[in-house]
Amino acid sequence: MTNTQMANAYKNQQVMTASPEQLSLLLYNGALRFLNETISAMEQGDIPKSHNANMRVQAIVREFMITLDMSCELSTDWAKLYEYTEYCLIQGNIKKDVAQLQQAKNMLEDMREAWIGAMKQTHVSRAAGR
Repeated sequence: MTNTQMANAYKNQQVMTASPEQLSLLLYNGALRFLNETISAMEQGDIPKSHNANMRVQAIVREFMITLDMSCELSTDWAKLYEYTEYCLIQGNIKKDVAQLQQAKNMLEDMREAWIGAMKQTHVSRAAGR
């Protein structure tokens, strides 16, 4: 088994055994990884690579948008954040504007940190038996 095959097997196992909360965190991490790839490729002038990575980030953001439970009041705010992030990704891709992409990155980093905080709080609440 090659190193790449072993890494893919590990990633598959990680996804298959992850809780829904952990899967969301994995998606945030993936979105940020692809967004870093987008920015780097754009700065190097590799527009096709930048575009392809950007499309992967957009797909993850759209997945977050469609899985929101809109019966929760907080989901409306998160939907707006995701919509703005998607807007920045699209504009950055169309206009080849790294500043727009960086704005999307900042938003995703903030949302990931909020998600991590919520995961920790939930873990503490569950541990306390609430």
